[in-house]
Amino acid sequence: MNGDKTQNRLTWLPMSMDELRATGADAPDFVLVTGDAYVDHPSFGAAIIGRVLQREGFSVGIIAQPDWHGTDDFMRFGRPKLAFLVTSGNIDSMVNHYTAAKKPRSSDAYSEDGLAGRRPDRAATVYANRIKQAYRRVPVILGGIEASLRRFAHYDYWSDGVKNSVLIDSGVDMLVYGMGERAICEAASRLAAGTPIDALDDIRGTCVLKTAQTLPDCIILPSVEEVSNDKRRYAEAFAIQQREQDPVRGRALAQRHGKNYVLQNPPAMPLSQRELDAVYGLPYTRSPHPDYSGHIPAADEVRFSLTSCRGCFGNCSFCALTMHQGRMISARSHESLITEARLLTRLSDFKGYIHDVGGPTANFRRDACSKQRTHGSCADKSCLGYSPCSNVEPDHSDYLALLRKLRELDGVKKVFVRSGVRYDYVMYDKSDAFLRELIKHHVSGQLKVAPEHVCDRVLKLMDKPPAELYDRFVHKYAALNRSLGLQQYIVPYFMSSHPGSDLSAAIELALYLKRHELHVEQVQDFYPTPGTASTCMYFTGLDPRTMREVFVPRSPREKAMQRALMQYYVPANRALVRDALKEAGREDLIGFDKSALVPPYVRKPSAGSRSGKKAGGSAVGRSGDRNRGRPARRSRGRT
Repeated sequence: MNGDKTQNRLTWLPMSMDELRATGADAPDFVLVTGDAYVDHPSFGAAIIGRVLQREGFSVGIIAQPDWHGTDDFMRFGRPKLAFLVTSGNIDSMVNHYTAAKKPRSSDAYSEDGLAGRRPDRAATVYANRIKQAYRRVPVILGGIEASLRRFAHYDYWSDGVKNSVLIDSGVDMLVYGMGERAICEAASRLAAGTPIDALDDIRGTCVLKTAQTLPDCIILPSVEEVSNDKRRYAEAFAIQQREQDPVRGRALAQRHGKNYVLQNPPAMPLSQRELDAVYGLPYTRSPHPDYSGHIPAADEVRFSLTSCRGCFGNCSFCALTMHQGRMISARSHESLITEARLLTRLSDFKGYIHDVGGPTANFRRDACSKQRTHGSCADKSCLGYSPCSNVEPDHSDYLALLRKLRELDGVKKVFVRSGVRYDYVMYDKSDAFLRELIKHHVSGQLKVAPEHVCDRVLKLMDKPPAELYDRFVHKYAALNRSLGLQQYIVPYFMSSHPGSDLSAAIELALYLKRHELHVEQVQDFYPTPGTASTCMYFTGLDPRTMREVFVPRSPREKAMQRALMQYYVPANRALVRDALKEAGREDLIGFDKSALVPPYVRKPSAGSRSGKKAGGSAVGRSGDRNRGRPARRSRGRT
């Protein structure tokens, strides 16, 4: 896939001193340490940052997945002229390592041949500490998803407690949050001009450590001590962070950690279309570095995919995109995407299929409304949520025009849309043109959508639309398929044990699955990860938007019962399902009639019997497992 290694080696960013010297540099301006294998593709944050700095005239050396047990690997390039840059990779290292049940994962899609164990737990902190051990007083700048979502004191699911800002624990000089191109370019320029790192305290999209005497005008959050000891104060702090996460109207925030303060400068403005085009037009090889002899699964996922946009105004409670990429949409031009698509058609292993044209949400290619760009996103209001804002302007015309152009390109047989599609935004669009063409040209037999639940009180906490809207979408999808002479399915994703979901809500979901003959082959529990409103609910028992109390399923037994209810048809789950039904006072659902979920006792399976049917083909569709929190296609471009 990479061709001749000797001939092509210098087209990648250097991973050794020999490669660096071949570029004419005797020492790198920056050394970029990443927890992922180095893939020179714009779906990998390290590749984007490295290429952007290279464009600005800086030399960059890459240290990918270093041996963190000592300092030797971090000294491969010696001391950089300007700074070390550190990221744990495209995925939070703890999410990368552990399931929602805190069990170790057996693979890592961002490592060669998918092997687990190539990075440490809390990789951002470990890498930064090793660098500080190797080189005293060397500037270190931390970025990426792990740093971005841990920039303030935060609930840590794996230790079940509140941890300091990662800026404190890592000991770095600066933390870049969100999409980092603007911040890192400004920092690089000022460092090159001779400005010391501790004077770079006013760059938008960054966090730095300050004293009380040097704090600028800002909002003071409840301290780390307060949020650790008072859950209401934690919820209040999170609500402020979420309200101020806007590049137009967001203000600087500070949180006291002991004698010092973590200062968060206002968010950086998202890249313009011209700037985004320039980032994705850089000379990526689109392949792993030649030093890798095996394959890197995450690279396989995105090799023939196009990132068309950034940002998401969907604002789902359990998703951290709002706190990382923000609610404003940045979209690449048609010309930029067509150029990249033509590049794909020239790759020797391209078979004519573009696997995806999307981003965090595929069908968001414009801001939610005309006011968002000049006035910012509303501080206490969702654009979509349980019910849409009256100012939302649903329009798929630009995306539809783009897809039409891409599928007409020479060498392209099919263009798929496999990123998440917001079905509510589709339903709010007065035109059926997009959905009709999506079904006709861009679905590979199954369309993946995420209703998440069917109980409206849970959906409100998730900031997702009501169940009846999803049902209307299903019927519309089926009707359009029939009119086109097609038989394609919907793959709906559902989540168990989200805050607000008690046993009665889980039973409601189970009955919905039974009614529509949906068999969920795998179940995804809610995963409390840093930076989400749902995680705040999980820790505090409060909805940070209203400060009302929320029921939280916490015990392993209760979570197991909710999972079992979603797979009520599996014989091994029947005892747990009966226990759940009895505990909820729903013994009427135990029996042999059609309305029952389980029989009153376990029947011994006869010879040759199967434990359950495969996912069915009802009008509603099929159901599976999105593996939220796993390394996935949607992680592209989180720099």
